[in-house]
Amino acid sequence: MRSPYSAWSIFREGLRSQRGWGQAWRSPKPKSQYDVIIIGGGGHGLATAYYLAKKHGVTNVAVLEKGWLGGGNTGRNTTTIRSNYYYPESSALYDLSVTLYEDLSRELNYNVMFSQRGVLTLCHSVPDMEMGARFTNAMQLNGVDAELLDTPAVKKYAPILNFDASARYPIHGAIWQARAGTARHDAVAWGYARAADALGVDIIQQCEVSELVFEGGRCVGVETNQGTLRAPHIAAAVSGHSSLLANKAGLQLPIQSYALQAFVSEPLKPIMDTVALSPALGTYFSQSDKGGLVIGGGIDRIPSYAQRGNLPTQETVLSGLIDMAPILSRVKVLRQWAGVVDVTPDSSPIIGPTEIPGFYLNCGWGTGGFKAIPAGGYLLAHCIAQDAHHTISAPFDLTRFTTGRLIDEGAASGIPH
Repeated sequence: MRSPYSAWSIFREGLRSQRGWGQAWRSPKPKSQYDVIIIGGGGHGLATAYYLAKKHGVTNVAVLEKGWLGGGNTGRNTTTIRSNYYYPESSALYDLSVTLYEDLSRELNYNVMFSQRGVLTLCHSVPDMEMGARFTNAMQLNGVDAELLDTPAVKKYAPILNFDASARYPIHGAIWQARAGTARHDAVAWGYARAADALGVDIIQQCEVSELVFEGGRCVGVETNQGTLRAPHIAAAVSGHSSLLANKAGLQLPIQSYALQAFVSEPLKPIMDTVALSPALGTYFSQSDKGGLVIGGGIDRIPSYAQRGNLPTQETVLSGLIDMAPILSRVKVLRQWAGVVDVTPDSSPIIGPTEIPGFYLNCGWGTGGFKAIPAGGYLLAHCIAQDAHHTISAPFDLTRFTTGRLIDEGAASGIPH
């Protein structure tokens, strides 16, 4: 689909302070009855609504957001997208997401700025390289692109890193995934919102769910500050607050919520063409198109629902950055933020139905939620519309915590969970 805006119309709007743009999506009044209600207006909730309408023809859908679209974790992350996971189940899940991201701008007719600049996962010792070889082999067997690089090859991709042999963590090599990269987080949310709205989905902001409505043991609706809304299918995609919402349904999820901090530096000239991650240091970074360094690290180990950071974690992450690239030691941090991540015991998500008929979950993504937005929405939409798991989502059913078939991807997260 071609953009409705010509070069001249875009120029004209710039001259008149952009007063002529129409709304990207409607702000409808909620109806009393829907076919599906999705709680959470972040990337996963909006993607679920879009794929329900686009792939399954289910358009009588409401997305309820207590604040503004993308105001949770979708707008509070480091935008890295990758599928370098160990187990076949995880590889299938996250590589579906990378594949969907590769065509997402065309699919949504909205530039999400997906940049396949690649991801380097650094190895700092001989044993690290041995494990890196195993990881690379596993990825290749799972059908995911991967290459084990030696030190000179790493230097070609990221020459600003610390290649001094006397470094605290010398670089022996890295696992390289070329198809990985970054995208613009708010553009992903806005693109899905506009496309879902165009298909008839109601996106309702400032609509907070206070209670779930049950009849005959089935979840049939929600109580909100804008009234009671009913639907035979209720889905929750509320990220770090998943356990709180599930409690309203009488479910105790195997989830802990933590703050995950991130930082962006002052704008710099282009110095970093890829994403570099050091599992040993617990730090990773890339450079945005605006020039700022986007920096992330491990979670704050104290459970919390607060969207703010703390000085000890900041010190750990930023000192790790300086170890990775001492040339950056004098760069100024422009701002800091935190998202609330929901972590499961096996560091893998929960997707699909629950023991309560009519109630579905998309949660437990930990630090991997943004990279999985297209896949999470695609798979949950399938579960709801077909009343059955997709083959990719089936291993991530909530019942795995009672059967013991866990998918432990703590190492593939790359940073401490």
